[in-house]
Amino acid sequence: MTTPMSLAGGPEFARLRELTARVGKDPLLTQASTGNSSIKIGDQLWIKASGQWMAAAERQNIFVRLSLPLLKERLRQGINPAHDTRDASIETAMHVTIPHAVVIHLHSVDAIAWAVRADGPFQLQERLSGLRWQWLPYLASGLPLARGIEEALRTRPDTELFVLANHGIVIEAPSVAALEKLLADVQSRLKIPRLFPHPPDYSVLADISEHSSWDIPEDDDIHVLGADPTARKIISEGILFPCQAIFSRGCGLDAFQPVSPDACRSGGSVQFSDRPFLILEGCGVLVSRDISPAGMAMLSGLAQVVQRISASAPIRYLEDVDIAAFSLDAAHHYCELAQRSSIQSEKSRRVSAG
Repeated sequence: MTTPMSLAGGPEFARLRELTARVGKDPLLTQASTGNSSIKIGDQLWIKASGQWMAAAERQNIFVRLSLPLLKERLRQGINPAHDTRDASIETAMHVTIPHAVVIHLHSVDAIAWAVRADGPFQLQERLSGLRWQWLPYLASGLPLARGIEEALRTRPDTELFVLANHGIVIEAPSVAALEKLLADVQSRLKIPRLFPHPPDYSVLADISEHSSWDIPEDDDIHVLGADPTARKIISEGILFPCQAIFSRGCGLDAFQPVSPDACRSGGSVQFSDRPFLILEGCGVLVSRDISPAGMAMLSGLAQVVQRISASAPIRYLEDVDIAAFSLDAAHHYCELAQRSSIQSEKSRRVSAG
């Protein structure tokens, strides 16, 4: 059902690859292997493969080519077409459902900061005025999200932007150029200034990390998760979006519970060795030395999101049933794909640079 990416996609496909790579290199639009893009050419759908990093779109074969008639038949049968091949994006059904030629789905930091608010639809009415957009309550990736978009398009078939609660955005357009223009407009409307200036306590972080299995992240923004009280409160009370659960190494919400620095001194951090990172109360963050690039990117993205949520904002967290939908096997498989893709991407980048 799939074929490797080739030149058969033509110039419009080449433009999508360029846009995908550019968007993938912007951490405010894409973190790690999240997000996906696609283009329909004739009876074929070219879509980003699961676990691939969008940033590598021009250096690697991150797209797969699928038969649109076959995909649509699978949807008519109530079968998630992504199950036919483990290469295709989990959001393949959504891309098939949307009639426009070009589609991009992003975990934009600004978009998520609005999408986790219980009053998000009201807050965005004025900001997105004039655009053909819809707010979609949270739906699991795959068939549930595709069915939700299908129903929304029946009501308003001219929709060009979906804001997905606790998830991100989906933009659709007849061409890559039109999509790129709309994306720039949407991002400018959704932009939120960062709120938290609290600096980390590097002396405490260095003291705890010395002679331990923990490292200090190079991304200073990550430390807001531990240094700022509002940020700590936000992340400790619930899971905001799916990637938090996926990259928490099976620890779920426990991974985001702040830990007292005193509890970590004198080797006490060993009791938290199952966590991929430590949120140190009033100090900052330490990360496991074996944390994956994808896990680190998720942490950076989370830090950027919470810096755009005010202390008074009403937050809608994912429900337990939503989190339970991420099976450990599926999450582990996705993390493996993301890790493998990041290694391939780095090798490809070095070859290109050399």
